[in-house]
Amino acid sequence: MDSSSDSFSAFIQEQFTALSSPTAGMQLGVLIIAAAVAWLAHRRVHDYFNRLSTQTPLQQMLVHAVQILAFPLVMVAGVLIGRSILSHTHWKVAVLNISLPVLLSLAAIRSLMYLLQIALGPGRGLKTWENVIGTVIWALVALHLIGWLPEVLTWMDEIAFTVGQARVSVLTLCKLAASVAVWLLLALWIARVIESKLQQSLQLDAGTRLGLAKFSKVLLLTLAVFIALNSVGIDLTALTVFGGALGVGLGFGLQRIASNLISGFILVFERSIRPGDVITVGKSSGQVKELRARYIVVRSRDGMEILIPNENLIIAEVTNWTYSDRNVCVKVPVQISYHDDPTLAMRVMLDVARANPRVLAEPTPGCLLTAFAENGIDLELNVWINDPEDGIGNVHSEILLAVWHAFKQQHITFPCPQREIVIKAMPPREPLL
Repeated sequence: MDSSSDSFSAFIQEQFTALSSPTAGMQLGVLIIAAAVAWLAHRRVHDYFNRLSTQTPLQQMLVHAVQILAFPLVMVAGVLIGRSILSHTHWKVAVLNISLPVLLSLAAIRSLMYLLQIALGPGRGLKTWENVIGTVIWALVALHLIGWLPEVLTWMDEIAFTVGQARVSVLTLCKLAASVAVWLLLALWIARVIESKLQQSLQLDAGTRLGLAKFSKVLLLTLAVFIALNSVGIDLTALTVFGGALGVGLGFGLQRIASNLISGFILVFERSIRPGDVITVGKSSGQVKELRARYIVVRSRDGMEILIPNENLIIAEVTNWTYSDRNVCVKVPVQISYHDDPTLAMRVMLDVARANPRVLAEPTPGCLLTAFAENGIDLELNVWINDPEDGIGNVHSEILLAVWHAFKQQHITFPCPQREIVIKAMPPREPLL
């Protein structure tokens, strides 16, 4: 404790001495010149890239990275040049020595935040992660400048426990967490680049692009975890214990999650359900918006988004209205009275169908007489549409309403249920008392 206090006091005294030295003004001048040059370089880079007309997504990422890192890196270069010149003239450069790790920390924070943004996307938690990363990096810089960093690292390494034959310390866990975080961010960034490239491919359909994107993402994340474990010196054979625990977990409580994940890959590679398809699963019906790892997102006609587990799509009966053909037949049953002409009614119904803008001319609409029912003659109008995602019930309603008005003009009537009661004989009246 006394040595730490002495080192901190010595650091404060050294900074006061450096700021009061005759070369302090010269060093501050170097910092001001480096900041001005860095600002001009940042503006030039910003203006240059803004003049570029077309950029691919990968080029846009690189452009944003250069714009973010231009200022701190150019300022670091300016400080290094200024410090080299002053050192050759045997002037003290204590202020510049302190500014270098600060500027490098600023560049590291900006780099990590940009990598986090492009890997995870913008969100509410991004600001929290920015505060956490900034606090950790600035704390390490402060400990390094004061001279406490070696002692803190030694103390963290002394707090350890044994797992099997491996010794695990707090320092090892911190290194593992940092390494895993960095490698996972890099893997997510590469996965987003691959997904962006696949989305631009015209040779692959939507299902194949989605499947390749998901497979590459899982593969990259797995490789990132293994590389991170190996980078901190953890023997990968120790993962056999974790694999056994994972198998037990799958057997007891995670089998549904694993089933949904595997079912998701089956759906993607079989291409039985693709984004944009109109499906019906049980009582849920709508257009498929997204295929996720555990579920799909179906948007119904009333605006609700239904999350259906992938396993349900494998084991249950699914109606895919647009699986191989987007044409869907809409059947409109109509009943007319027996005293009306069914030929005229069928002709009127066909005219109504052809007048509807959503009804296809090919296949042609058809009208059938299906039965002589108890109360009237049953007719059925069959029409075809190729936009089921816009709704089927609304087309059915529009045709029925148009048939109503057309039948009114042609004096064709709709039957009402009727019953005839025939009394063969009246019961004898009993005499009144």
